[in-house]
Amino acid sequence: MTFKALFVEKQGEETSLHLKEITKEDLPQGDVVIRVAYSSVNYKDGLATIPNGNIVREYPFIPGIDAAGVVAESTDARFAEGDAVLVTGYDLGVSHFGGYSEYIRVPADWVVAIPKGLTLKEAMMIGTAGFTAALSVQALEQKGVKPEHGEVLVTGATGGVGSMAVSMLNNKGYTVVASSGKQEAHEFLQEIGASKVISREEVVPEKIRPLGRMQWAGVVDPVGGQTLAAVLPNVKYGGAVAVSGMTGGVNVPTTVFPFILRGVQLIGIDSVQCPMDTRQPLWDRIATDLKPEPVLNVGIQEVSLEELVDVFPKILAGKMTGRTIVKVAEL
Repeated sequence: MTFKALFVEKQGEETSLHLKEITKEDLPQGDVVIRVAYSSVNYKDGLATIPNGNIVREYPFIPGIDAAGVVAESTDARFAEGDAVLVTGYDLGVSHFGGYSEYIRVPADWVVAIPKGLTLKEAMMIGTAGFTAALSVQALEQKGVKPEHGEVLVTGATGGVGSMAVSMLNNKGYTVVASSGKQEAHEFLQEIGASKVISREEVVPEKIRPLGRMQWAGVVDPVGGQTLAAVLPNVKYGGAVAVSGMTGGVNVPTTVFPFILRGVQLIGIDSVQCPMDTRQPLWDRIATDLKPEPVLNVGIQEVSLEELVDVFPKILAGKMTGRTIVKVAEL
């Protein structure tokens, strides 16, 4: 039996994308074979398609850090044929053939049972981006940031993580301020739960002071860089910032003042190696109290494997709003 997969290949200093017919024998080792119904598009997936993306090290390679489908074969007692499952994180789509393939084979320890309340399609509408957002919201909760403490800022709010975080925070009763550089996306952000939308320039001034006005009870920041440096001085006493991204750069020119004078807590969010005893219960929350219904209704685009090639340049250029999912196979 043959099936389709999207490969990235490298010749010299250039990469190219091609759909190929392969067999299960071409897949890497693992305990569980999954017939993939949907995948999704993340910034990391875009990086995997370019020569200097620092994601893929060996070619040819199948990208796609997310996958949802049904178990086709399993040698692990935890999963049986026909089970609805998803895989995000670990090495999928990085050093292990990823989700842009009609079948994947992965270690059983990477596999999450899709909870009641989520379809395969919804699981990939949420995907790594939504899981990262959920980790961020849960981290703020665990650090004691409550709705009555004041506004919570979400930076990069039109992206996958940002838009999911806006809806999830709104679900939990927080007053959400969404920051975006896209003027045309203000209506979208209000639809998905933002109480107020502000520009990127309002968050990142030309001159960043060591301490500023205490504005935010908490921050979800998938951007990093200058944006993170700019929000830290404006977090309220005892507030927290959950940072999960670096689209704004890896350098954060800040001081210790917010941490030692206001007790601000900076929390790093890792959705890749997040342990299963955190991962599965959080997916259960994503299917219930954190389910980002507004984003699932208005912020999703769907493409086929064949159309996927045209999406990567857009996500790398920051020209996408909400989430894009990939219809991999009809189950």
